[in-house]
Amino acid sequence: MLVKLSSSALKQTRWYEYGIRFVLGGLATVFTGLVSARFGATIGGLFLALPAIFCASATLIESHERRAKEKAGLAGRRRGQQAAALDAAGAGLGSIGLAAFAATFHALVTASVIGAFAASILVWAAVSVAAWWLRRKLRITSRHAD
Repeated sequence: MLVKLSSSALKQTRWYEYGIRFVLGGLATVFTGLVSARFGATIGGLFLALPAIFCASATLIESHERRAKEKAGLAGRRRGQQAAALDAAGAGLGSIGLAAFAATFHALVTASVIGAFAASILVWAAVSVAAWWLRRKLRITSRHAD
């Protein structure tokens, strides 16, 4: 399976779905700001790992998949749930990469801010790809073990 960029999802998305993403992403950002103001930047920074649009994306992915199946004359509820679950798994793997980014940046920022960003981006990419590859490898292996 190759990972590729596709613009077809942009054509399937309705205008109000972008609004939902914008509003929920904004609310998540405001919530993070309030936590940071109340408990300090260290605690507030932990909430930056919250994917700002994940909640909206999961529900929109579910509804897109369900609609597509129903348009084809099939029951699409299960397919929509599976697509949303796959997106959630990807968000979890991305969070592992984000944690690696934060740890690397924290360790290197006193030496050089630019160097810390560069190294953190490389670590984020490597950890995220490795987590994706490992999940895919373990999933295939466990499927063949049955």
